[in-house]
Amino acid sequence: MAESEVFVHPKALCESDQVGAGTRVWAFAHIMKGAKVGKGCNVCDHAFIESGAVVGDRVTVKNSVLLWDAVTIEDEVFLGPNAVFTNDFTPRAHVRKSRDQFLPTRVRKGASIGANATIVCGITVGEYALVGAGAVVIRDVPDYALVVGNPARRVGWACRCGNKLPAGLACTCGLSYSLRGDRLSLNA
Repeated sequence: MAESEVFVHPKALCESDQVGAGTRVWAFAHIMKGAKVGKGCNVCDHAFIESGAVVGDRVTVKNSVLLWDAVTIEDEVFLGPNAVFTNDFTPRAHVRKSRDQFLPTRVRKGASIGANATIVCGITVGEYALVGAGAVVIRDVPDYALVVGNPARRVGWACRCGNKLPAGLACTCGLSYSLRGDRLSLNA
């Protein structure tokens, strides 16, 4: 496959014409018309991306991830197997809602969502945040936060490289951080 091409497995369904160069869509994945998927993404088996969902560049969407309308995934995000997003806080089968009634959800650049995590609509997962496997996220997650549990709570901070930061906030990869209130920032 040339870098300028999109690979769609013969057993995948890609209805969108807004899929970026170098993206691979594997068997039984479904990307609906109107969904936007960036360049260099990997959309694995049985993933579903609904119309109105937006996926940035170089995103990994592992097996059986579900992305609904009003969900935005920024660049270089990792979505672990079976991660689930929602877009309606009060769903009812007999009530049809319009797109503008869905609550937008955003996962910021470089964040990672663990396997089987549930991201409830209307929240933002911050840059380079790390959501642990099986977590249920019901409120915003700060940049670089490491959250686990149900409901998810912060148990530490994560480096851009993915390691949990020690108390001194200096990672073994060479990056260091400063904490100002409840906000962690990368030192220049």
